Amino acid sequence: MTKSPLFTPVLIAGCAILMINFAIRASFGVFQIPIATEFNWLRSDFSMAIAIQNLAWGIGQPVFGALAERFGDRRAIIAGALLYAAGLVLSSMAVTPGQHWLLEILVGFGIAGTGFGVILAIVGRASSAENRSLALGIATAAGSAGQVFGAPSAEILLQFYSWQTVFVIFAVVILCVLFALPFLRAPITATKQELQESLGTVLRRAFKDPSYTMIFLGFFSCGYQLAFITAHFPAFVTEMCGPINQAGYLAAIGISSTSALGAVAISVIGLANIAGAIYAGWLGNRYSKKYLLAGIYTARTVAAAAFILMPMTPASVLVFSLVMGSLWLATVPLTSGLVAHLFGLRYMGTLYGFVFLSHQLGSFMGVWLGGKMYDLTGDYTLVWWIGVGVGAFSALVHLPIREQRSELATA
Repeated sequence: MTKSPLFTPVLIAGCAILMINFAIRASFGVFQIPIATEFNWLRSDFSMAIAIQNLAWGIGQPVFGALAERFGDRRAIIAGALLYAAGLVLSSMAVTPGQHWLLEILVGFGIAGTGFGVILAIVGRASSAENRSLALGIATAAGSAGQVFGAPSAEILLQFYSWQTVFVIFAVVILCVLFALPFLRAPITATKQELQESLGTVLRRAFKDPSYTMIFLGFFSCGYQLAFITAHFPAFVTEMCGPINQAGYLAAIGISSTSALGAVAISVIGLANIAGAIYAGWLGNRYSKKYLLAGIYTARTVAAAAFILMPMTPASVLVFSLVMGSLWLATVPLTSGLVAHLFGLRYMGTLYGFVFLSHQLGSFMGVWLGGKMYDLTGDYTLVWWIGVGVGAFSALVHLPIREQRSELATA
């Protein structure tokens, strides 16, 4: 029997959209200090804007998943791209914290419409069963590929343009995802019983399933850790890292300040996650997804605890970025694949969207609490240790999940 191809036009187009989406989204932490400096804001003011963005992204994910399943994937992506661009352009004109907070709702919904919930559902439907987990891993890795150049690109652009102009440039870039739409042709892949079930029936069945609840709860820490690091790590490194040796290798390749190191750290995380997400997707085809997830959360917890206990040096920043990066989005292909395995592909976008809402509730807490505690204490230590605690919780909560497909309702 001929094997189904892994790399299809749908997978390649989906990867391109996620790459651009995440390149822009991952850069917001770089704007933390420039915006706060220009307006003399507290660190928590812009942090709240990023936190609201993450919350809107989470709320928008099941909404756009349902829209894609009801009106078509392409329409959902077009709406998401337009909202994303509008939010960025209008944010470039904002001069008060309240204006940024309000406009980040548009950006968050735009990220949802061009992000994991919609794109992974398309990729999942277009992939064969034997390739699905790996294809989801590759699509997830594409998001990290965007993260590799997103933050450094923003850092470079800020050397030549104001942050307002960079926002407008990014608005034009996000509209480029529309060129990938003709290639997104994914069939509705579902059993006869799945097709006969309504969305409401599937949602009720999922919400009554303890395994779905545990997946929902476990994804919270993923969002907390990732969003906190994305939003605050560049500033954290800028202010707390030991000096860079101006005669050393880092300075020789252009990383001569802790500010530049902070931006590069986000890039290193994204680079390491390209391999990590693909490898996690490959493992998901062969081993229990719940045990893989528990192992990833355990490794993250240990890495974060070790990093904060040691003095922060350029070397420790880069080592931590490599380790955390290899685990960064490795949870996404496993979590989305587990949802598809348990509840089928017909409404995967909406079901994964609700799970992703938990991720973004964690994101909101990580970003907002990071800024709030910084203003109160002058550092991020307590927020970091909370991340260690919720990571350990997620490692434990995945263990009782029953990795058996939920019974479909009878017709």
